[in-house]
Amino acid sequence: MSEQVWLADTFEAHRKHLRDVAYRMLGSLSEAEDAVQESWFRLSRADARVIENIGGWLTTVVSRVCIDMLRSRKSRREESIEAQLPETFGSQANVIDPEQEAIMADSVGIALLFVLSNLKPAERIAFVLHEVFAMPFKEIATIIGKSEMATRQLASRARHRVRGTKATPEIDIALQRDVVQAFLNAAHAGDFDTLVAALDPDVILRDDRQSGSTRVTRGAIALAKQVSGRAQKTAELALVDGTVGIIVAPLGRLLYVLQFTMNHGKITEVDLISNPERISQLGLAVLSN
Repeated sequence: MSEQVWLADTFEAHRKHLRDVAYRMLGSLSEAEDAVQESWFRLSRADARVIENIGGWLTTVVSRVCIDMLRSRKSRREESIEAQLPETFGSQANVIDPEQEAIMADSVGIALLFVLSNLKPAERIAFVLHEVFAMPFKEIATIIGKSEMATRQLASRARHRVRGTKATPEIDIALQRDVVQAFLNAAHAGDFDTLVAALDPDVILRDDRQSGSTRVTRGAIALAKQVSGRAQKTAELALVDGTVGIIVAPLGRLLYVLQFTMNHGKITEVDLISNPERISQLGLAVLSN
């Protein structure tokens, strides 16, 4: 076996891991594939014979490529999670399609991807490499160009933001979760009676996508008719300002947030928020199991 064939086979053995690392950092499958391809270019130009741990070397390289991409993305003020689907990538086998991207997003969790997108690049790298892939802080520090102590602080800050540690007490979260999940399930299934049961008779829905008289919907019957059978497949529970809500983010691109107000186990108010400026002011976090 020639050295070139051995190198290609070795890289292919690590490709899935590298793509998983890159996707969690970038939230875009096409960009993740670009980062993986760049790591192959760098390996092919390096002297592999002097690399003791090719897997670790490749993880470091793809992480550095990702942090450069995140910083470049931020400087261009682009969205941190994108769904840019190029016509081709390398060979025909590497064409990215929406279904493949959706599978990747579902495997990671759309809520997690969106919350990660709100982290600073160094926080995101530190969190993903340590929390997801168990890389030691000493190695992460060399990737992001910080001291080990600073890297630990970045990961800790990211962990708090991702997990929403300022949430309301667990007993309230559990009740909210049950009510919102029942609402979402019923909206998916078109279960009108269950929808009405989850709502206060005088519930109010405010939808910032609408204007005039259609902006506000009043009453459990009217709201249930409006949402029954129409829930987005990508809708997912998340913490919104410390309480259980819903985000709708197909392929990680946020469309809107549903924020709920409850009283005695019933939904009394629903705010549908799609305005990017309003969303940026919300505290969004992953809802822990």
